[in-house]
Amino acid sequence: MSTVEPPHVLDNPARASLTGPHAHFAERRGRVLRYPVDVSPWLALPDEPDADDWADLAALAGPGAEVPLPGFRGELPRGWELTLQIEGVQFVDDGLAAAPEPEAVRLGPADVPEILDLIARTQPGPFEARTIELGTYLGIRRDGALIALAGERLHPPGWTEISAVCTDPAFRGEGLATRLILAVAHGIRERGETPFLHTSAGNTNAIRLYESLGFRLRRRTAFLAARVPERLGEERESVPVA
Repeated sequence: MSTVEPPHVLDNPARASLTGPHAHFAERRGRVLRYPVDVSPWLALPDEPDADDWADLAALAGPGAEVPLPGFRGELPRGWELTLQIEGVQFVDDGLAAAPEPEAVRLGPADVPEILDLIARTQPGPFEARTIELGTYLGIRRDGALIALAGERLHPPGWTEISAVCTDPAFRGEGLATRLILAVAHGIRERGETPFLHTSAGNTNAIRLYESLGFRLRRRTAFLAARVPERLGEERESVPVA
């Protein structure tokens, strides 16, 4: 007799976060959850969304809005336009040599303008005005200027995602990203939790780094986005998503 494995919290990490440690951030309509847009673009559909869930997402986002659909595999409803599809990978801690970083400083709301400037120049992924509230963010400064960054984003029970890993191009090659990843991982481990992270499947340099540090590929995923119909109920062919 075959048995079905129960879903893992990392299969839908945004939902596990928004129904768990990050529940205080959650904006909800029906079964659809999302972070405030100035905190994070991540949102969470149920594992198998139905027509009511798509209608709730459309109402939550608004007509014509572009919404992220991380991890979604299925078929978009009629009228929804696929605007982004990037294959991704999810890695989990499998023996990181996590350790504090003496040069790292904890960043806070006053540092957000500098963080946003570094993010804009290095493009590690979304970072909004209140993303700093999601967890611990560590940075390295030289002559007062922020030159490297890493921090915590999604927080499913027992796990914390490492995110926003970036280094000013003028200071690459010094191992700053490695040191910050291991320092953030140390803080996560100190809480009795396990680090994990996401990246693009095509980001081979990052993947090599993560594997060399002791991360293990757990699953392949996808980073999708779609546009809500301007007029709900308009008739179009449904859009399959591989």
